[in-house]
Amino acid sequence: MRTKRLTLQQRKEIFRELVRTQDQNVMTVPDSRQSIIRQYKITDSQLRQIEEEGTEKDWPPLNEPIQNVG
Repeated sequence: MRTKRLTLQQRKEIFRELVRTQDQNVMTVPDSRQSIIRQYKITDSQLRQIEEEGTEKDWPPLNEPIQNVG
């Protein structure tokens, strides 16, 4: 698969969607990663870089307050 260049905004969107998908606990972490890779047509390597960048820079939703459900 050819690697496409992603803007900062696109990377943040992918990161947010990945975190939300994993937080839903509907699928396993590996399955959620594969889902995001297919959805955004990116490589596994790109997703790993986005995960690393988002975690290091505390991108949303990591820096958002926890919502109390109840």
